[in-house]
Amino acid sequence: MLIKQDFEVSQPVDKVWAFFQDVPAVAACLPGAALTEELGDDRYGGTVLIRMGPVRLSFEGTAAILERDATGRRMVVDASGADARGRGNAALRMTATLAPAGGGGSTRVGVDMDLQLSGAAAQYGRGMVADVTSVLMRDFATTMQSRISAVERGLDPGALARARPASGLAIGLRAMWLALGRVARRFFVPYTAPNAG
Repeated sequence: MLIKQDFEVSQPVDKVWAFFQDVPAVAACLPGAALTEELGDDRYGGTVLIRMGPVRLSFEGTAAILERDATGRRMVVDASGADARGRGNAALRMTATLAPAGGGGSTRVGVDMDLQLSGAAAQYGRGMVADVTSVLMRDFATTMQSRISAVERGLDPGALARARPASGLAIGLRAMWLALGRVARRFFVPYTAPNAG
């Protein structure tokens, strides 16, 4: 399943790219994710905890940086994991690209994801998974902004975000709101009068 997301961080692109070099700190910005072990050669072991409806999934796996292009400010990550209770697997190839925005004072982060799910997580349709991903990316952007600001102020950014399950209720409600908006746009298209000429 291909998913594209983009968001803006209110920091210059050089600062955001520098932050991206601390891969465990970046992973900690995503609700429920934590890289817990450095395996060498840009490889990490970690966990992702998430609730989708009544299903609570706890994935354990690895993530590897496949490409790191400082000139193009582009990073490619490959990650895969299995649910600890054997209820499913997930594999992700993610490309993140950073570009200046807002006159150079902000950064536009573009994320392209190829996500493959099996088992309990795969029971949700593409629209629901895309909506949940959109909500998680918004939370990711907000947390990243806070952590970069904390580093600038000399604070410990790790104290701001501990790995915890992404809340099923909050994500579900926000994803449902996105889905309702998508449905409303389909059915309530503004009327355009035919051209009399």
